[in-house]
Amino acid sequence: MPQLGFGVYQVPDDEAAATVSAALAVGYRSVDTAALYGNEGGTGKALRESGIPREELFVTTKLGNADQGHDVALRAFDDSLERLGLDYVDLYLIHWPVPAKDLYAQTWRALGEIHHGGRARAVGVSNFEPEHLTRLLEETGVVPAVNQIELHPRLQQPGLRAFDAERGVVTEAWSPLGRGNGVLDDPVVRKAAAKHGKSPAQVVLRWHIQLGNVVIPKSVTPSRVRENLDVFDFELDDDDLREIQRLETGTRVGPDPHTFG
Repeated sequence: MPQLGFGVYQVPDDEAAATVSAALAVGYRSVDTAALYGNEGGTGKALRESGIPREELFVTTKLGNADQGHDVALRAFDDSLERLGLDYVDLYLIHWPVPAKDLYAQTWRALGEIHHGGRARAVGVSNFEPEHLTRLLEETGVVPAVNQIELHPRLQQPGLRAFDAERGVVTEAWSPLGRGNGVLDDPVVRKAAAKHGKSPAQVVLRWHIQLGNVVIPKSVTPSRVRENLDVFDFELDDDDLREIQRLETGTRVGPDPHTFG
């Protein structure tokens, strides 16, 4: 799985093909979509028509909250695969635990079957807290490949990242730039950007890379799409990392996984 991929959250389906095609053209090879985004059709069209060999692409999609439960999840996966127009995905995630429904353990068993059938090369979860992950491990013994969570300098999640790492789960960051919460305008980030001759967004993405996170920034602006990929030719120093660590406020830009859904 590439450490830096392309997210298509809030990209309308009729714009997704052009947006994803542009990202692939500048070098992205990992694309992250979801049933909830409503753009699997356009995303799949771009992937199929890209001319890039399928084995060079890494495609992630996610199960919708209304489709939790063993049998429902199996059908929902079939629907996602059909919309994408692909024979398999590289990663399939439970999008949210939705603990109020208490179905995520059943759902996880269905994902295990999908994985064993070869139509998802790997399976994982998104927005799962330690108690949700612990239950999956205790009831099934199957370790998720990935836990995709909200993660940015205002919400650094050190405890959850450590929990994942101890169990061999890769942490992937959604909303890696903080989605308008002021991270990119923070003096600490802007100072580091000036020091390294990079943009604030590149500094934050580089911070993720050096922490070991997988990261999926989203943009529909061509210059930013290219810029977000250009983060492998510099390195933040210890002072930069310490200063960014101090930006933690515990503030979410998205829902709370304990109550959402």
